[in-house]
Amino acid sequence: MMDQHKLRSLVFEKTGVKVDVDDPIFALVALNEAVLEEAVERHVARIDAASAALVRQVGGEPLADRPEADGARVATGGEDGGAHVAAGRDAAAVAAAAVAAPAAAGRMPALPAERRLLAIALGAAAFGAVLVLIGQAIFFRPAPVPPVQVPAPLTSEQIAAIAAGEKFQKVLPRLDTKTRNAVQVEMAKP
Repeated sequence: MMDQHKLRSLVFEKTGVKVDVDDPIFALVALNEAVLEEAVERHVARIDAASAALVRQVGGEPLADRPEADGARVATGGEDGGAHVAAGRDAAAVAAAAVAAPAAAGRMPALPAERRLLAIALGAAAFGAVLVLIGQAIFFRPAPVPPVQVPAPLTSEQIAAIAAGEKFQKVLPRLDTKTRNAVQVEMAKP
């Protein structure tokens, strides 16, 4: 079980809230601890079963049959009946033992049928990647860049009209108001 006084002081340090040892929050913490313990037990059992299956698959002996497996599972005492904990064997060690066992025995870890399945899987993966790339090349083409319009060179008549317009712009402000208005009325006509 947890140390309620330690949790109480931790709650006070983090939040500034004083919690009594008899507070219902500790019942919730105990419930959470029990649920977590049950979940951990299930997961440890599943990991042990998967590790044993992996060891059998690669040709080694299961951990339960090995001499060092004696006492590999211990119970932690307490009011809740104890939680099973792996003592000194984690998933990485199990995987390393599974790979090392066939190698130590001089056997190849992959059988010809497994190699054939691996080759088929690799070929299917490469074929799928090629299909994806071809599909992208066919269906996802970028829009073509529009060509830049280069204006045609001006003719001599256009150049002369521009020059006359520039002269007109210089002369127009110098005209009297009546003449200037008459010129602007004539320019507005189509």
